[in-house]
Amino acid sequence: MTRLALIPAALLLSACLPQAESSAPPPEEAPRAVQAARIAHLPAEAGPAFTGTLRARREADVAFRASGRIAERLVDLGAEVTAGQPLFRLEARDLELSLAAAEAEVLSAEANSTQAAAEAARSRQLLAAGHVARAFHEARDATARAAAQRLAAARAQRDLAMNRLDYATLRAPGAGLVTAILGEAGQVVAEGTPVLRLADPSEVEVLVQLPEDRTGTAEASIRFWARPDVALPARLREVAASADPTLRTYAARFTLSEPPEWARLGMTATVTLGTQAAATPLARVPLGALHDRGQGPMVWRITPEGRVVSEPVTVVALTAQAATIRSGLPEGTPIVAMGAQLLMPEARVRAVDSRLAGSLR
Repeated sequence: MTRLALIPAALLLSACLPQAESSAPPPEEAPRAVQAARIAHLPAEAGPAFTGTLRARREADVAFRASGRIAERLVDLGAEVTAGQPLFRLEARDLELSLAAAEAEVLSAEANSTQAAAEAARSRQLLAAGHVARAFHEARDATARAAAQRLAAARAQRDLAMNRLDYATLRAPGAGLVTAILGEAGQVVAEGTPVLRLADPSEVEVLVQLPEDRTGTAEASIRFWARPDVALPARLREVAASADPTLRTYAARFTLSEPPEWARLGMTATVTLGTQAAATPLARVPLGALHDRGQGPMVWRITPEGRVVSEPVTVVALTAQAATIRSGLPEGTPIVAMGAQLLMPEARVRAVDSRLAGSLR
């Protein structure tokens, strides 16, 4: 009887034991060992490059305002000139003769005008005394007015001849550099024929020929062949309205914001288009770091607390061992490099091998 009484007590005790065990919290899962890598941004890819030359923004072909034979060239190619400085001279003998003839015409017109004015004054007195008819006086007065107009015309011709004589010396319209010599001594030039090209070096830009599919690129980087180690930022200022009929390209001018002192007109430069860094940089990660759970490609970012958080990425290129991605992850961010498909969000991990970090640049 005593044994039978103890059986219910034992059963009651055994029923209470599972309840005691279930009330205790389950043990936390141990961190999973994973291989890790760090995000390493790739250098910005350079755009297409074209060859151009350094030009002045303002250039002018300078010409004589009178015709004649060039007697003397006073400047050389590459010379720096100031405003008003003599550049060329014409043979002035013919212009001097024209001025002498114009001055003689002025003297003759002055004499005729003086005589006609005196005759008109005498006829006015005779008309007042009643000794001549009014028609006679009006004819003398008209002759005097015509003589005065011929005098004014002769003086204007003299001034024009003086100006032409002054035009025999070609002067610089402003400060600048001589970039081309288009005339030489002994050459006969007509009025308006360019003999020299003058450039203003205060503002410079690079002239380049672009294909039609590249004319919309506003930003560029410029390297001169003389200094290939220096990259200068530039911005598109203008594009030609029509294409070159032979090359079928468009002349484009890129302005340098801060041209260096060593840059000289005519230097050859390489213009690289679209070199601005992308808003989201590229990075190369191990192929095993990618996984997709129906919401697009993603990688596991390892938090400082040792947990994984999914980060969406855009796949740009794939190789047998690596993937080029575009993401917003900062440089050096640790990610799971292998076995990404075996993890769940907020899973605890422990990086056991980080040899892949930085090896995929």
